[in-house]
Amino acid sequence: MLPPELPPLPALTRAEGELIDRYLDVVDLLGRINPAHDGDTYRGLRAAQALVTKAAELRDALTVMHRRGETELHAPTLGRAMRVLDGERRTARVTVPPLSGSWRERPDRG
Repeated sequence: MLPPELPPLPALTRAEGELIDRYLDVVDLLGRINPAHDGDTYRGLRAAQALVTKAAELRDALTVMHRRGETELHAPTLGRAMRVLDGERRTARVTVPPLSGSWRERPDRG
């Protein structure tokens, strides 16, 4: 059985599409760097090195939008696009996961 078909992306300008793509690239890298998640330092280091380039690309996407007169971010439309592109799962990796027990109950917290 095939997986359910994703909803279509909302209509975006080329610059808006570039903004969403570059933003999610940065989020993915931040998720790999997040010290609250398991992983190794080399993986985090590689992600941090790539983050410099991706952050510049994100800046450039916003610069293009601004220069073209696209001065407003249309959050409902951009949010829908991010959801279609799995943005909720991808951004969740950037947050601190909830504790399974209270802070004082954790064995590493004397």
